[in-house]
Amino acid sequence: MSKNPPTPSITADYAQRVTDDLSANRSEQERVRTELARLQEELVRLEESEQVLTKMQEVLGTTPKQTAKKGKGSKTAAVPAARRSNGRAAAGKAGAATGRKASKKAASPKKPGEPTWLELAAAHLTGQSEPKSAAEVSAALTEAHPERPVQVTVVRNALEQGVAQGLLVRSKQGRSVFYNPVLAVSAQSGS
Repeated sequence: MSKNPPTPSITADYAQRVTDDLSANRSEQERVRTELARLQEELVRLEESEQVLTKMQEVLGTTPKQTAKKGKGSKTAAVPAARRSNGRAAAGKAGAATGRKASKKAASPKKPGEPTWLELAAAHLTGQSEPKSAAEVSAALTEAHPERPVQVTVVRNALEQGVAQGLLVRSKQGRSVFYNPVLAVSAQSGS
């Protein structure tokens, strides 16, 4: 048999099909990337929400039923069940996003018998001669209790809880917010 070169029309047809397939492939990749980015953003929002809720639970002195470590260990724990079945790529991205979040310094959970952040913050403020900001209180508590690392937002929430309970007084100086124990404020006004 002689080998005849393919006719130009067949070659052109194959070339067009390959071009079309390549274009469709790239379009599908873009669609999947867009969906993946959306899912990743949703996962980050859910993880941030979980952190805020866990911190609020700690400030309120309640014990979480499921620790943050348990939720972070599973690649699909933070992804809603309906979404888990929609794509394998989402699970892979969930693991990558979880890895980034786990590297952040998080507040360690309160052990039974340990004082709450509110109790620690109020005790610290009681020994101070002037109002302190949440950042100053956080730095002092981190130094005094290195075994319990904390973020400023946790201390700020604890201080606001103290204000709500009438233990602390909030004052503003410009854009800064400072906290004092109620007893210190009463003593200053009485003198």
